[in-house]
Amino acid sequence: MNTSTPSNRADADLEKRARRRAGAKMGWYIHAFVYVVVNLGLGGLAASRGHTWAVYPLMGWGLGLLIHGAVVWFLAPGGGFYDRLVARERRTLGAEDR
Repeated sequence: MNTSTPSNRADADLEKRARRRAGAKMGWYIHAFVYVVVNLGLGGLAASRGHTWAVYPLMGWGLGLLIHGAVVWFLAPGGGFYDRLVARERRTLGAEDR
């Protein structure tokens, strides 16, 4: 007997999407944590020797973290910007069908 009703499939799809979004956000949190810990260490090492070179990895990696965050929080499915674009396209397509 097949117990796969549309509601069960929709729930399974929702669960899959929720887990994917949560995983992407967790990946960003881990990335941010490692960024802070490593750059604190590099900054301490550079400062102990009287140098300022640690600012370069801080800025370069910071740019990567910023881009990663933009993708996770705004551009990926489930992000605010992406959802607004999809909603706008639905409205546009719905208006065209009338």
